[in-house]
Amino acid sequence: MLKEMDLHLAANSSRLDQWRATIKKHGEMIAALLGGVLTLAGYVVSEITDTNVWYIYLVAYLIGGYYQISTGIKDTIKNRELNVELLMGLAAIGAACISHWLEGAVLIFIFALSGALETYSMAKSSRAISSLMDLQPETARLIINNQEQQIAVGQLQPGDVIHVKPGERIPADSRIILGETTIDESSMTGESVPVLKKIDDLIMAGTVNIDGNLHAEVTRKNEDSMFSKIIELVQTAQTEKAPSQLFIERFEKIYVKIVIALTVLMLFLPHYLFGWSWSDTIYRAMVMLVVASPCALVASTMPAVLSAVANGARKGILIKGGVHLEQLAGLKALAFDKTGTLTRGKPEVDWALNVSGFADREFYAAVAAIENNASHPLGEALVAYSQKVTKASPLESENVKVKPGFGVSGEVDGRLYTIGKAELFDEKTMQQFMNTYERELPRNHTLVYVAVDQKMAGAFALKDQIRDSSVAAIKTLHQYGIQTIMLTGDNEKTARAIQQETGVSAYIANCLPENKVQAIKQLAEKYGAVGMVGDGINDTPALAQSSVGIAMGGGNDAALATADIILMKNDLQRIADAVRLSKRMNRIIKMNMAFALSMIAFLMAVNLLQFISMPLGVIGHEGSTILVILNGLRMLRG
Repeated sequence: MLKEMDLHLAANSSRLDQWRATIKKHGEMIAALLGGVLTLAGYVVSEITDTNVWYIYLVAYLIGGYYQISTGIKDTIKNRELNVELLMGLAAIGAACISHWLEGAVLIFIFALSGALETYSMAKSSRAISSLMDLQPETARLIINNQEQQIAVGQLQPGDVIHVKPGERIPADSRIILGETTIDESSMTGESVPVLKKIDDLIMAGTVNIDGNLHAEVTRKNEDSMFSKIIELVQTAQTEKAPSQLFIERFEKIYVKIVIALTVLMLFLPHYLFGWSWSDTIYRAMVMLVVASPCALVASTMPAVLSAVANGARKGILIKGGVHLEQLAGLKALAFDKTGTLTRGKPEVDWALNVSGFADREFYAAVAAIENNASHPLGEALVAYSQKVTKASPLESENVKVKPGFGVSGEVDGRLYTIGKAELFDEKTMQQFMNTYERELPRNHTLVYVAVDQKMAGAFALKDQIRDSSVAAIKTLHQYGIQTIMLTGDNEKTARAIQQETGVSAYIANCLPENKVQAIKQLAEKYGAVGMVGDGINDTPALAQSSVGIAMGGGNDAALATADIILMKNDLQRIADAVRLSKRMNRIIKMNMAFALSMIAFLMAVNLLQFISMPLGVIGHEGSTILVILNGLRMLRG
């Protein structure tokens, strides 16, 4: 019996908690609708009985206006500044004082309903951003001594081995050590096409393992993961205000005082100037208080800004606040670091020459055997090229010796291979080789030479390849009137060749990392607002110096921390998308502000001409507020 009573009490307690949660979540809307029902009831009763039911309207005032008016009073006391909510409360009280209870109740209802809809709209755009937080699992399968155990994601440490099953989200930034799969990275990069991942490939927390069983080694703590950094950026974006919003907030404080002053004048002047009755004069003053309030103006920016930030996040464009997105639209020039930004950052063999007398398969395999023991990026490119040509693993090599800055040597099948810069070889032998093959050697490339048993045997021309997205992105930016400038440490000749290939407007050659900040300052003097796009730690000072710093998502952590906008996928076309998003957001904000001010002017004019009643004034005023909110929420669409 006691057990049944406990279960019954627990069930009632659970229902009570659910009811409280519902009231807390939807209380503002419930109060507004209840106020509307009471207003309607008061109107029906007064029409049927032909009596003054002011007490019903008073209850409608108290319930319907509770959230908005109490918020206005608290903010006024806290900030010592008048606000829109207080103006509406004063207008309703004024209407009641001249026995226009119905109009006052309608004002409260529509104002409260508009406020509840605005709260809902703002919450919707905030949820669109914050939904990222639901993408990370709370637990992970930790493997210890071939046994699995569930632990909280926050307890994972670098070096831990985790098991990720098909269909599950990756719980931590990690490296695959067993298995292969396709990963859905759309939540992080905005790229809808799944990516094939194999052993030694890195996988990110929050992405989805589609079809493979994986064992992966954790590479970062939960708080240091890219996912956690994204959440931090999201929270920053929600609190940081755009310049247009800050301007409106400053303007609102002054404007509200002006409205109060005009209302005080309206309480007296029309009676003496136009011979209006005191009742009409006070009524018109209350209508003016309603229609002149800047609700629509105040709501013209924030929904649009939050929606734009959410839209960008879905496309893999992380924006640290509306201020940066708004500034992006005003850029006149954009500077690009070359390596890793305009280019892929990894040299590739563009051309090869084999005059060794050996078959290509044998020659390239021997070169790869030597370079496989070195760690230089050029050597990695030669190994990759050899594997592509021979489609076989490198041969065994012996006595490999690295000469830092120059090259490497070693033996394969008893023959001595020397691979490296021209300075590594005998000057006379090198000169004869150059004279023979000068016309064949590509220009604007990095050249690596090969000798077999001290005799020149071939050469490789390597080049850092231009990203596929660079040319299209540069072209789009030019269409937006943005000049593009490449910053590179290459010489004038090489820089000019890359300019022709990418289509950038200009370049600054021989630009060492320590000179990038000075280059940004010079560009700012010439163009005004200048942005910077980079990915390396040496780009961070320039990113900080620029009007808007944009970092490539695959770049260094310091660059990601310094930048204002982060491209989660290394795709420069996302920069053009961000500019388009920024310009569209600014256009919607300007449209909202123009509409709000025009509507206020129109309603004030028709009120002075006595063409509008308080309910119609309220509908016009609050309707315009809802319209600018909905217009701002258009930014949520793709």
